[in-house]
Amino acid sequence: MAPAAMRIAARSLSGAKPVSYWLDDPEKPAALPALTGDEHTDLLVVGGGYSGLWTALIAKERDPERDVVLIEGHEVGWAASGRNGGFCAASVTHGLANGVERWPDEIAKLEELGARNLDAIEEAVARYGIDCEFERTGEIDVATEPYQLDELREWHQEIVALGITGVDFLDRDAVRAEVDSPTFLGGLWDRRGVAMLHPAKLAWGLKRACRELGVRIYEGTRGLDLVRSGEGMAVRTPYGRIFARRVALGTNIFPSLVKRVRPYTVPVYDYALMTEPLTSEQLESIGWKGRQGLGDSANQFHYFRLSADNRILWGGYDAIYPYGGKLSADLDQRPETFLKLAGQFFDCFPQLSGVNFSHAWGGAIDTCSRFTAFFGTAHQGRVAYAAGYTGLGVGSTRFGADVMLDLLAGEETGRTRLEMVRSKPMPFPPEPFAWAGIEITRRSLARADGNGGRRNLWLRTMDKLGLGFDS
Repeated sequence: MAPAAMRIAARSLSGAKPVSYWLDDPEKPAALPALTGDEHTDLLVVGGGYSGLWTALIAKERDPERDVVLIEGHEVGWAASGRNGGFCAASVTHGLANGVERWPDEIAKLEELGARNLDAIEEAVARYGIDCEFERTGEIDVATEPYQLDELREWHQEIVALGITGVDFLDRDAVRAEVDSPTFLGGLWDRRGVAMLHPAKLAWGLKRACRELGVRIYEGTRGLDLVRSGEGMAVRTPYGRIFARRVALGTNIFPSLVKRVRPYTVPVYDYALMTEPLTSEQLESIGWKGRQGLGDSANQFHYFRLSADNRILWGGYDAIYPYGGKLSADLDQRPETFLKLAGQFFDCFPQLSGVNFSHAWGGAIDTCSRFTAFFGTAHQGRVAYAAGYTGLGVGSTRFGADVMLDLLAGEETGRTRLEMVRSKPMPFPPEPFAWAGIEITRRSLARADGNGGRRNLWLRTMDKLGLGFDS
């Protein structure tokens, strides 16, 4: 970055709060008391993010008489569910391309299930009166390099050949008529497959809906260990125990209470900025009347969208794996990444020079080697888990909740018969091999972005094995 551009980027960050914009809300609900003593329940849900909240809610919808308890180690929605970009995608496979590559024989069914899942989220938001700023505006994948434009055009032809509708190819003039950036060369607009929302308000709304249906929620209550107890399970917490017939684990990036699951995920720290609200003149300078979500097509990509009050969220690019998979609040702030992101923002939107960022934050994503969720059971079917959403869990965690409940019921359904549900990703190796492999992959992806998209031998080998690293 040139010195002048660096000074502009640094000034834009001078007043940024080191906290997620979504969580910095005066309407944030008060935390609920921690569990003390012993509890007994039919279903215990561990984790108060989207995965756990949807599981608890759907469990009560399926059987209103079922007794359900949910525990959360901190506060509902405080981790990834309150720090993401608010892109709620229909895809349950981390995008159509990833699904086609891994499960080509199932892709029609997977797309159908994903579309129904997003519809169900929209219906639940309306049914429970969840004011989470839900806007089904779609998403545009933009090309900023000529090779990306060629790839998007070819991919659109494949989409059409698959019989999938609602995805339009936009040339340079068409994409800039939607959102005006001198860096945009074209794009693919998925018109119905993605909604924008306020992620923390979705979590808080699900919390309220769960309680209204009778779910007992304990915050500040971490699950410490999981053991068999008679015909069911017992989870120890700091101040008590919970005895449950069945347990659903929605802990995602946090260490699973089923230890054999832990090697399948690693934490990746992702970072985002939020601007101050744009003036009407600033908004007019970039267009964006359709309010779609956007993402560029590089390996090290950005995602960006408008908030309800016309701020721009700008995130992505750096995906940082800490050695040993260490989780630490210290990693939520990374000034060198924020400076880089700010500079890239003004490269994309030079007409917004002078805009300041109000918030800068980061958080950990649970990534797995196939980029999308995996599922399973333990303790002879008494425990179910879902993890590995790799950054696209805002929508697909609801699908994962349905899968976990199917598995706990011992039911064979259209979901549990899927190869996607029955298979597992490749686990990550122990250190130092995990760190070395991820670092080689990150550097190779960066080189590919600067080399016309050409992938080196390492990446081609990873592609052939169906392995990778993403956020």
